[in-house]
Amino acid sequence: MKQPTKAIIPAAGFGTRFLPQTKAMPKEMMPLIDKPIIQYVVEELVEAGITDIIIVGSANKRAIEDHFDIPNEDLLTNLRAGGEKKQPYIDLIEGISNMANFIYVRQKGPYGNATPLLSAAHLIGDEPFIYKWADDFFTPEANSTKQMIDVYMERGGGVFACKRAGSDAEYGSYGFAAGENVDDGLIKMSEIIEKPGSREAAPSDLASVSNYLLPAGLMSYVEEGIKHHTAGEFTFQPFVQAMINDGHDFYAYEIKDAKFHDTGNPLEYLKTSFDFGLRHPKFGDELRSYIQQKLDQ
Repeated sequence: MKQPTKAIIPAAGFGTRFLPQTKAMPKEMMPLIDKPIIQYVVEELVEAGITDIIIVGSANKRAIEDHFDIPNEDLLTNLRAGGEKKQPYIDLIEGISNMANFIYVRQKGPYGNATPLLSAAHLIGDEPFIYKWADDFFTPEANSTKQMIDVYMERGGGVFACKRAGSDAEYGSYGFAAGENVDDGLIKMSEIIEKPGSREAAPSDLASVSNYLLPAGLMSYVEEGIKHHTAGEFTFQPFVQAMINDGHDFYAYEIKDAKFHDTGNPLEYLKTSFDFGLRHPKFGDELRSYIQQKLDQ
C-alpha cells in the first residue's frame, strides 16, 4: 500500500474574524510565539513523511509563498554581519524552504471546501493524500498526520482525524461519525452527521476536525461533482458519502495524546498563544509567573 506523500492545505480565505489584522496579512501567517501558524502545520506534515505540499491560495496570500521561499539576501547579509551569535537564525530561516517541495495554486471555483481539491486535482492524480486546514491542529508532538497514516497503512481507505466532543456547543460546530466501532477510538463510518446540534442527536462523540487522509479515487468524484453543481457551497463531504455508498472504507479516528487547537477565531487563537507560551522551554516559567501575578492583583 502506497504511503501518502502529498498534502493540500487550503489557504484562500479572507480571515474576516480577525479584521483589521488580516486586511494585509494572511490569517495563516499570524504568529504563535516565533512561527506563523501555517508553519506548525507544515512541520507536522513533513515529520509524517509528506514531501510535496500544495498550498491553494488567492491573490492576497503572497506572504505565505515568501515565507516558504529561500531567505532574502539582504536579510542574510544583515544576519551574517552579526557574527556567530546570529548563525542559529540563519540556520532556521534557510531550513524553512528546504522542508518540502512547495507548490502554489490559485483557487478557482465556487465557495466551499471541495474547491481547493478541485484546484489541485491535477497535481494529485490517483493517489491518497492529506487534506489539512491551515489554522486548526493538534498538539504538534502528537502528530495527528502520522497517526492517521498508521491507521491507513493498516486498514486502507480514508481516515478522518477526530476529537472527543468536550462541550454541548461543539455538537453545533462539527460533523460526527456514525458507523461501526471497530477498535477503541476508531469507527468504520457509514456517514458523517454534520452539526447535529445536540449530544442526543449525534451518532457518537467523535467530532471530525481539520485533518483528512483522502483515498485515491476521491478526486474523480469531485471532478464529476462540479459538473452538476448549480448553487450553494461546494463541499467534499457528499463525495465521501458517495464513496462510502459505493463500498469504499472510511474511518473516524480519535487522535491520541493530543490537545486540539483552533486558531480560527480570536478567543481560541489567544488561548492557543497562551498554551504555546506556557510550554515554551525558554520563557514558559517566566510567563506562568507573570500570569499568576496578574491574577493575584
